Amino acid sequence: MFTGLIESLGHVSGVTPTASGYRVSIRTALAPDLSLGESVAVNGVCLTVTSVEGGLLHADIGPETARVTTLGALRPDQRVNLERSMRADARFGGHFVQGHVDATGLVEVLRRDGDSHWLTIAFPMNIAPLLIAKGSVCVDGISLTVAALRDGQFDVMIIPYTWEHTTLSALRAGDRVNLECDVIGKYVSRVLDLEVKRQRENVKG
Repeated sequence: MFTGLIESLGHVSGVTPTASGYRVSIRTALAPDLSLGESVAVNGVCLTVTSVEGGLLHADIGPETARVTTLGALRPDQRVNLERSMRADARFGGHFVQGHVDATGLVEVLRRDGDSHWLTIAFPMNIAPLLIAKGSVCVDGISLTVAALRDGQFDVMIIPYTWEHTTLSALRAGDRVNLECDVIGKYVSRVLDLEVKRQRENVKG
């Protein structure tokens, strides 16, 4: 479990194809404090630390993860957002983030507004029920608030601190980003789906 508050920026040192996906190496100041088997969110995707050497962490990216997230397109020298899993005895900021990406979105518009920036992201309609105006959404591992919501699009405002301390400042129109919707909304949606199914079965019976 994560919070969507980015701890550090890492730099991809290498991406090596394996028999079952990829192995990524990331240079980060967090490396000396990581343990084997620990969970780390990389651009919002929960990965398991498989080894640590010097200032490098290594993790495996499975074929499904490569397919449904942007991690399959990582390239050397690319910056990535990093967050270690949350501690039970720490303050909880952001929102509950699982590191399980629901879809990738497409950056459509980036515009400046004083010291802040607006970001417009297009999303697939299958996650539309999980997004609400003023609700939480995780974009490349960053906990953000949906400022405006339209059919197939939402807007978020990025404050200067977040702009400067995450990978958002490197985004351009046409880039893809990892999206994770609020887990609370997922449970509500699931309950409603089951209730509709139950009512339909009762009508048939």
